[in-house]
Amino acid sequence: MKNRYCVIMAGGVGTRFWPMSRTAHPKQFIDVLGIGRTLLQSTFDRSLKICSAKNIFVVTNESYKALVREQLPELPEENILCEPARKNTAPCVAYAAWKIHSINPDATMVVAPSDHLIMKEDTYVKAIKSCMKQAEDSQDLITIGIKPTRPDTGYGYIQFVEMNPKSSDSRMKKVKTFTEKPDLEMAKFFLQSGDFLWNAGIFVWTAKAIQKAFDEYMPEMASIFNEGEGKWGTAEEDAFLRDAYARCKNISIDYAIMEKATNVLVRSSIIGWSDLGTWGSLFTHIRHDENNNAVVGKHVMMYDSKNCVVHMPKDKLVVIEGLDDYIVVESDNILLICKMQDEQQIRAFVNDVKITKGEKFV
Repeated sequence: MKNRYCVIMAGGVGTRFWPMSRTAHPKQFIDVLGIGRTLLQSTFDRSLKICSAKNIFVVTNESYKALVREQLPELPEENILCEPARKNTAPCVAYAAWKIHSINPDATMVVAPSDHLIMKEDTYVKAIKSCMKQAEDSQDLITIGIKPTRPDTGYGYIQFVEMNPKSSDSRMKKVKTFTEKPDLEMAKFFLQSGDFLWNAGIFVWTAKAIQKAFDEYMPEMASIFNEGEGKWGTAEEDAFLRDAYARCKNISIDYAIMEKATNVLVRSSIIGWSDLGTWGSLFTHIRHDENNNAVVGKHVMMYDSKNCVVHMPKDKLVVIEGLDDYIVVESDNILLICKMQDEQQIRAFVNDVKITKGEKFV
C-alpha cells in the first residue's frame, strides 16, 4: 500500500455544464447529482479505498486551491499540486509523476479525472488494484476501457487485440489503436466490431514507467521536468513550475504518450462509468419521475412535462408546464432553457455570453 498513489486531475472548467459549471466554480466542485457530495469529494472517497489520504494528490489550477482545501479538509495541503496555467493533461501528468517520484521512486500511480461518475465503486477498486499489480509486474502503461453501449461520438475509442499479456487478469488486453471522437458511421462500426472500448481517461502506471515514456516520446517535456530535481518540496518549486509550464506544450496525455507507446494495455471494466460531460449524460443518472423527468431541487413542480432534466437551487420554488425533452437549469443569476437535442450548442452559448455580456456570467 505504501507505494500506491492516486492522482486526481481537477483543473478543468466544464463548459458544457454551464450555467452551473462556471470558470470560478467548475463542475468538479459541484454536487451535480444532488447526493450531498461534490464530484471531487466522491472521487476522493473512491481513492481512499485504494490508498491513504497522504498518498492522494490533487492537481488543479492555482485559482482552485482554496476550493480543494475547503472540500477536502483531510487532504494534506502539500498534496494539492497547483498548476500555474492550463496546458492540458500531459504537463499535469508529468508534474504529478516527477513530484511523486521525488517522494517515492517505487511509486505506482492511478491518474483519474475528478468529475466522472462511477456507480460500481467496488468493481472499480478491484479493476484499479488489478491494473496496479500489472503495472508493477510489467512496467506497462495501462488504461481503463468501458464496453460501449451506444455509438457515441463524444468519446474516444480504444481498439484492443485479443492477445492477453502475461497477466492472470483475463480482462487485460493489448492496445492496438486509439481513435479520437469519431463520426456517427465510424462509431456504429466500432460498436458492431466488438473490439473497441470507450476511453475512460483513467490511467495506471509506475512513476518510473511514465517518466521513461516521456523520455522516449516527449523528450522536450521530460527535460523540462528533469530540471526540477532538488526543487520538489522546496521554496524553489513554485518559481520552477511557472517557468516549466511557460515552456510546456499544450497537449493531452493521449496524444503525447498513449497513442505512440508500444507497451500500452487496456483493462475492460464494467464500473457504471460516465464522464458526465453534458446535461444529457446527467439525465441518465438521476432518478426519474413517472413522466421520465430527472429533477434535482426540493420545490420543483412539473405539469404536463416529460423527458426533461431540471436542476434548481434547493430553496427555489419552480413550476414548469408543457415542456418535453428540455434542459432547465438555474445557477446563481443565470437561467438556461434549452432543448435536450441542442445541448451541444451550450459551448456556443457560453462563447456568445462572454462576447456580449462579459466574463462575469461565465
